[in-house]
Amino acid sequence: MAAETARRRYDPIAPVYDLLQCPMGRASASWRKRLWAEAKGPRLLEAGVGTGRNFPFYPNSAKITAADISPRMLARARARASRMDLEVELREMDIQSLGYPDNSFDSAVSSFVFCSVPDPVRGLKELARVVKPGGRIVLLEHVRPRGRVLGRLFDFLTPLVVRLFGFRLNRRTVENVRRAGLKLERVDYLDRVGIVKLIVARPHKEVDDG
Repeated sequence: MAAETARRRYDPIAPVYDLLQCPMGRASASWRKRLWAEAKGPRLLEAGVGTGRNFPFYPNSAKITAADISPRMLARARARASRMDLEVELREMDIQSLGYPDNSFDSAVSSFVFCSVPDPVRGLKELARVVKPGGRIVLLEHVRPRGRVLGRLFDFLTPLVVRLFGFRLNRRTVENVRRAGLKLERVDYLDRVGIVKLIVARPHKEVDDG
Protein backbone atom coordinates (compact mmCIF):
# COMPACT_ATOMS: atom_id res chain seq x y z
CA MET A 1 0.00 0.00 0.00
CA ALA A 2 2.81 2.45 0.88
CA ALA A 3 4.57 1.67 -2.39
CA GLU A 4 1.39 2.30 -4.36
CA THR A 5 0.96 5.62 -2.56
CA ALA A 6 4.50 6.61 -3.59
CA ARG A 7 3.74 5.65 -7.18
CA ARG A 8 0.57 7.74 -7.22
CA ARG A 9 2.47 10.73 -5.84
CA TYR A 10 5.32 10.64 -8.33
CA ASP A 11 3.52 9.74 -11.55
CA PRO A 12 1.63 13.09 -11.72
CA ILE A 13 4.72 15.24 -11.13
CA ALA A 14 6.90 13.42 -13.68
CA PRO A 15 6.38 16.13 -16.37
CA VAL A 16 7.56 18.90 -14.02
CA TYR A 17 10.06 16.94 -11.93
CA ASP A 18 13.12 18.42 -13.65
CA LEU A 19 11.76 21.93 -13.08
CA LEU A 20 11.40 21.18 -9.36
CA GLN A 21 15.11 20.35 -9.29
CA CYS A 22 16.16 23.66 -10.87
CA PRO A 23 16.63 25.61 -7.60
CA MET A 24 19.66 23.43 -6.82
CA GLY A 25 21.24 24.63 -10.08
CA ARG A 26 24.93 24.11 -10.72
CA ALA A 27 25.53 22.76 -7.24
CA SER A 28 23.39 19.74 -8.08
CA ALA A 29 25.59 18.83 -11.05
CA SER A 30 28.71 19.08 -8.90
CA TRP A 31 27.15 16.91 -6.20
CA ARG A 32 26.03 14.28 -8.70
CA LYS A 33 29.48 14.15 -10.24
CA ARG A 34 30.98 13.48 -6.80
CA LEU A 35 28.32 10.86 -6.12
CA TRP A 36 29.14 8.80 -9.18
CA ALA A 37 32.88 9.13 -8.65
CA GLU A 38 32.36 7.02 -5.51
CA ALA A 39 30.63 4.17 -7.37
CA LYS A 40 33.09 1.33 -7.94
CA GLY A 41 32.83 -1.81 -10.01
CA PRO A 42 31.65 -2.97 -13.42
CA ARG A 43 28.01 -3.53 -12.45
CA LEU A 44 26.10 -0.69 -10.80
CA LEU A 45 22.54 -0.11 -9.63
CA GLU A 46 20.89 3.29 -9.52
CA ALA A 47 17.99 3.08 -7.08
CA GLY A 48 15.38 5.71 -7.85
CA VAL A 49 16.49 6.87 -11.30
CA GLY A 50 13.58 9.31 -11.69
CA THR A 51 13.76 11.08 -15.05
CA GLY A 52 17.44 10.24 -15.54
CA ARG A 53 19.12 13.36 -14.20
CA ASN A 54 22.20 11.31 -13.30
CA PHE A 55 22.72 9.98 -16.83
CA PRO A 56 25.45 12.52 -17.75
CA PHE A 57 27.53 11.31 -14.80
CA TYR A 58 27.38 7.56 -15.42
CA PRO A 59 30.85 5.98 -15.72
CA ASN A 60 31.48 4.87 -19.30
CA SER A 61 32.96 1.50 -18.38
CA ALA A 62 30.09 0.27 -16.15
CA LYS A 63 26.99 -1.79 -16.89
CA ILE A 64 24.21 0.11 -15.14
CA THR A 65 20.73 -0.96 -14.12
CA ALA A 66 18.41 1.86 -13.05
CA ALA A 67 15.14 1.28 -11.20
CA ASP A 68 12.21 3.47 -10.23
CA ILE A 69 8.73 2.92 -8.83
CA SER A 70 7.04 5.45 -11.15
CA PRO A 71 6.18 4.35 -14.73
CA ARG A 72 5.88 7.96 -15.86
CA MET A 73 9.28 8.85 -14.45
CA LEU A 74 10.73 5.84 -16.26
CA ALA A 75 9.09 6.91 -19.52
CA ARG A 76 10.92 10.22 -19.32
CA ALA A 77 14.14 8.46 -18.37
CA ARG A 78 13.84 6.21 -21.42
CA ALA A 79 13.33 9.23 -23.67
CA ARG A 80 16.37 10.93 -22.15
CA ALA A 81 18.52 7.80 -22.56
CA SER A 82 17.44 7.57 -26.20
CA ARG A 83 18.38 11.21 -26.85
CA MET A 84 21.77 10.61 -25.25
CA ASP A 85 22.29 7.27 -27.02
CA LEU A 86 22.92 5.80 -23.58
CA GLU A 87 22.84 2.09 -22.81
CA VAL A 88 21.09 1.56 -19.47
CA GLU A 89 18.68 -1.12 -18.27
CA LEU A 90 15.59 0.64 -16.91
CA ARG A 91 13.26 -1.33 -14.63
CA GLU A 92 10.05 -0.52 -12.77
CA MET A 93 10.74 -1.64 -9.23
CA ASP A 94 10.18 -0.78 -5.58
CA ILE A 95 13.43 -0.04 -3.73
CA GLN A 96 11.93 -1.71 -0.67
CA SER A 97 11.61 -5.00 -2.57
CA LEU A 98 14.20 -5.28 -5.33
CA GLY A 99 13.76 -8.15 -7.75
CA TYR A 100 17.43 -9.12 -7.89
CA PRO A 101 19.35 -11.96 -6.25
CA ASP A 102 21.71 -11.31 -3.37
CA ASN A 103 25.12 -9.88 -4.30
CA SER A 104 24.08 -8.79 -7.81
CA PHE A 105 25.89 -5.42 -7.95
CA ASP A 106 29.29 -3.98 -7.14
CA SER A 107 27.78 -0.68 -5.99
CA ALA A 108 24.36 0.85 -5.46
CA VAL A 109 23.85 4.58 -5.96
CA SER A 110 20.93 6.82 -5.07
CA SER A 111 20.32 10.57 -5.18
CA PHE A 112 17.58 12.46 -3.32
CA VAL A 113 15.49 9.31 -3.00
CA PHE A 114 15.47 8.19 0.63
CA CYS A 115 13.54 11.29 1.63
CA SER A 116 10.52 9.69 -0.06
CA VAL A 117 10.93 5.93 0.45
CA PRO A 118 8.05 4.93 2.77
CA ASP A 119 10.27 2.64 4.87
CA PRO A 120 13.83 3.94 4.37
CA VAL A 121 15.48 1.35 6.64
CA ARG A 122 13.87 -1.46 4.67
CA GLY A 123 15.02 0.16 1.43
CA LEU A 124 18.59 0.49 2.69
CA LYS A 125 18.59 -3.14 3.79
CA GLU A 126 17.54 -4.10 0.26
CA LEU A 127 20.46 -2.17 -1.21
CA ALA A 128 22.78 -3.95 1.21
CA ARG A 129 21.32 -7.31 0.17
CA VAL A 130 21.89 -6.83 -3.57
CA VAL A 131 25.39 -5.33 -3.21
CA LYS A 132 28.32 -7.74 -3.14
CA PRO A 133 30.58 -8.17 -0.09
CA GLY A 134 33.08 -5.32 -0.13
CA GLY A 135 30.82 -3.27 -2.41
CA ARG A 136 29.59 0.27 -1.85
CA ILE A 137 26.29 2.00 -1.19
CA VAL A 138 26.58 5.68 -2.06
CA LEU A 139 23.82 8.17 -1.28
CA LEU A 140 23.34 11.83 -2.10
CA GLU A 141 20.58 13.04 0.21
CA HIS A 142 19.00 16.13 1.69
CA VAL A 143 18.40 15.62 5.41
CA ARG A 144 17.13 17.38 8.49
CA PRO A 145 19.48 20.34 9.17
CA ARG A 146 21.76 20.38 12.20
CA GLY A 147 20.68 23.75 13.62
CA ARG A 148 17.90 23.75 16.21
CA VAL A 149 15.86 26.54 14.61
CA LEU A 150 16.20 25.31 11.03
CA GLY A 151 15.63 21.72 12.13
CA ARG A 152 12.37 22.66 13.82
CA LEU A 153 11.31 24.66 10.77
CA PHE A 154 11.87 21.59 8.57
CA ASP A 155 9.86 19.50 11.05
CA PHE A 156 7.02 22.03 10.82
CA LEU A 157 7.03 22.15 7.02
CA THR A 158 7.38 18.42 6.41
CA PRO A 159 3.65 17.44 6.67
CA LEU A 160 2.75 20.06 4.05
CA VAL A 161 5.60 19.04 1.73
CA VAL A 162 4.63 15.37 2.05
CA ARG A 163 1.06 16.18 0.98
CA LEU A 164 2.22 18.30 -1.96
CA PHE A 165 5.23 16.38 -3.25
CA GLY A 166 5.55 13.14 -1.28
CA PHE A 167 8.98 13.63 0.28
CA ARG A 168 10.11 14.46 3.80
CA LEU A 169 12.33 17.44 4.55
CA ASN A 170 13.38 16.08 7.94
CA ARG A 171 14.66 12.59 7.22
CA ARG A 172 17.66 11.52 9.33
CA THR A 173 19.26 9.39 6.64
CA VAL A 174 22.65 8.91 8.31
CA GLU A 175 20.89 7.47 11.36
CA ASN A 176 18.78 5.28 9.06
CA VAL A 177 21.94 3.93 7.41
CA ARG A 178 23.15 2.82 10.84
CA ARG A 179 19.73 1.39 11.74
CA ALA A 180 19.78 -0.67 8.54
CA GLY A 181 22.99 -2.36 9.71
CA LEU A 182 25.29 -0.83 7.11
CA LYS A 183 28.90 0.02 7.85
CA LEU A 184 29.17 3.80 7.57
CA GLU A 185 32.45 4.80 5.95
CA ARG A 186 32.14 8.52 5.39
CA VAL A 187 29.72 11.44 5.48
CA ASP A 188 30.61 14.58 3.51
CA TYR A 189 28.71 17.82 4.12
CA LEU A 190 28.12 19.46 0.75
CA ASP A 191 26.51 22.72 1.88
CA ARG A 192 27.07 25.19 4.70
CA VAL A 193 24.01 24.35 6.79
CA GLY A 194 24.31 20.58 6.69
CA ILE A 195 21.25 19.80 4.59
CA VAL A 196 22.91 17.98 1.68
CA LYS A 197 25.16 15.02 2.46
CA LEU A 198 27.17 12.48 0.52
CA ILE A 199 27.03 9.19 2.42
CA VAL A 200 29.34 6.26 1.67
CA ALA A 201 28.58 2.91 3.32
CA ARG A 202 29.17 -0.80 2.88
CA PRO A 203 27.07 -3.87 3.63
CA HIS A 204 28.17 -5.93 6.62
CA LYS A 205 29.23 -9.03 4.69
CA GLU A 206 32.31 -11.19 4.78
CA VAL A 207 34.55 -10.81 1.75
CA ASP A 208 35.58 -14.14 0.31
CA ASP A 209 39.33 -13.95 -0.28
CA GLY A 210 39.33 -17.56 -1.52
